[in-house]
Amino acid sequence: MRLGAGQVFTGEGALAVAKGLLQSGVSYIGGYPGGRASRLLDAFAGARGLLDELGVHFEISANEAGACAMLGASINYPLRGAAVWRSVAGLNVAADALSHLSSAGVTGGALIVLGEDYGERAAGAQERSHAFARKSQVWLLDPRPNPAVIAHMAEKGFELSEASNTPVMLALRPGACHVHGRFEAKNNIAPKYSRHNPLPKPVFNPARMPLPPHGQAQEKHKIETRLPAALKFIKREQLNEFFEGDLRQAGIIMQGGLYNHVIRALRELGLADAAGASRIPLCVLNVTWPLVSEEITRFCSNKRAVLVVEEGQPAHLEEAINVILRRADINDPHLVGKDVLPAAGEYTPEVVLKGIGEFLKLIMLDGVDLKQVDAALDALAGAKERAAGLLGALLPPRSPTFCVGCPAWPVFSALKLIEKESGGIHISVDSGCHSLAALPPFNLGNTLLGYGLSLPAAAAVGPNLGRRVVAVMDAGGFWYQGLATGVADAVSRGEDGVLVIMQSGCAADGQKLPSKPLATALAIESALRGLGVKWLERVNSYRVADVADALRRAMAAPEPGLKVLIADDERVHEHATHVRLGIDEDICTGDRTCIRLSGCPSLTIKDSPDPLRAGPATTIDASCVGCGACGETAQAAGLCPSFYRVEVIENPGGRDRVLHGIRQSIIGLFGGGR
Repeated sequence: MRLGAGQVFTGEGALAVAKGLLQSGVSYIGGYPGGRASRLLDAFAGARGLLDELGVHFEISANEAGACAMLGASINYPLRGAAVWRSVAGLNVAADALSHLSSAGVTGGALIVLGEDYGERAAGAQERSHAFARKSQVWLLDPRPNPAVIAHMAEKGFELSEASNTPVMLALRPGACHVHGRFEAKNNIAPKYSRHNPLPKPVFNPARMPLPPHGQAQEKHKIETRLPAALKFIKREQLNEFFEGDLRQAGIIMQGGLYNHVIRALRELGLADAAGASRIPLCVLNVTWPLVSEEITRFCSNKRAVLVVEEGQPAHLEEAINVILRRADINDPHLVGKDVLPAAGEYTPEVVLKGIGEFLKLIMLDGVDLKQVDAALDALAGAKERAAGLLGALLPPRSPTFCVGCPAWPVFSALKLIEKESGGIHISVDSGCHSLAALPPFNLGNTLLGYGLSLPAAAAVGPNLGRRVVAVMDAGGFWYQGLATGVADAVSRGEDGVLVIMQSGCAADGQKLPSKPLATALAIESALRGLGVKWLERVNSYRVADVADALRRAMAAPEPGLKVLIADDERVHEHATHVRLGIDEDICTGDRTCIRLSGCPSLTIKDSPDPLRAGPATTIDASCVGCGACGETAQAAGLCPSFYRVEVIENPGGRDRVLHGIRQSIIGLFGGGR
């Protein structure tokens, strides 16, 4: 982050964005962690000393709406600001602020870095950022996964924003976030105005308020002035990249973020070399909105066929390119896209390879060896079968689950017990880690509508179900919007339900919360009492029996109104010794009920050492952190008493050795000298 001119940056794409922001003279940075965005915010959090030296203001916002609203500083003042969050969930929350920001326009550059969350490993609803860019007329960058290009686009994003007085979004895909590379760094630039050199005076300009009569004037200004200015800048600065090839009768237009997948596929098909030089001409759209019509028509002219590689639906690029070509009266290229590529879903390297192969077979391009294409596609089709042959069988799909020792484990174990006793409970969960309880082995969670929204998501269920429902949120969701949107409304309407708040002290990859134990901490209990919650209990998350008892009381309480249970324990154990859980193989019956109720990945099976037992034995592997939840679950559920807990003391002192000797003597006495 401190590298200067002439020095070489070596690192991943997320850090390249951070370096690009500092090289651009950014004045302030805000954001909300989550997904790929967390890596970038972590980098700034670790560089607070450097930010203070430069005078750059940095904060973790309460939510994405707050982060987007921060960019309002750039509306009237020549301040460059950046906001960071996970897409598309973050865009949903920030949509109102984004609309107002885009309508008013900006004086200083405003850049929104989006941790694009589309694909099989995504943690939310599958949508794309492109629709938000088109809706609000915000320009969208999707840089080629190369740290040099990513840092360059971050810098150009500010320039584009100021040239067109419009906010700019930069999509940081998973591949772009984690790709490694190197480039020659530049000096960091201290912002012109900052805490070290404050702005001279406030600026008042009613024309920048999206209020009548200015709102409609701003809309016309976006289309008539800002959009042409953006197109002119994109074309002049050559933000989109074009790579020539000798097979000029065809071409491939792609989102910049998919470039590496396309080049890899072309190499497999024998149409690109190890350095990435493609025989087929390529149009790499580092700016996916807006599109420069002249660039599209120039690339497509005199071609028989053009493939559009665009991930997800709707097919924004394919449809827009079709319109551009028809308006230009260019009918030569046969535009191919979703007819050979999947209409929806992540475009993995295998998907892109298959799509490009089918495209080449469709157009019968001179100079392309179709036998090599068929061989590459056959090899792809047989890869899984060959893997199954080597492994003996295909590996079963593995669902994501909680971390070992997570305090959510025992809470959902208790909920599982209560659910079985009551014959079924409707459980509304929140976005976040604990929503994974909806997957095996717990299978608990009927609805998931957003972060901090579990309580309102269950508001219409209870009256129509005829029994109390349970809503679950963590402390992050509570402060995010659960307090006002959920609890306040539930209490004011007299709703009769149960809310479980997981207070682990952090959310979104370690973000500090208002209730974090600090001198200025806000107590969740105080907030709840202030809103009128009367039934309120706090329990230790790891005490499964205690959590289950509290849930029973909440479900059976005769008084109406919201019942809140705070499950609190972010500490796995309180002493310095290493705690481990084990299973006595002589007592374990091997029925696996403990695994089904607890679900901890430390609980597994192994070959039984007893030759008289046909099935495997249950065991606890080395990943155990000693939280004790599995033993607590076994005790609360009345299972076999096969769990034991040990404390391993490394480098014992004299007192430890004496106590150990006494304990061993007593054990030997009761064990008959064995």
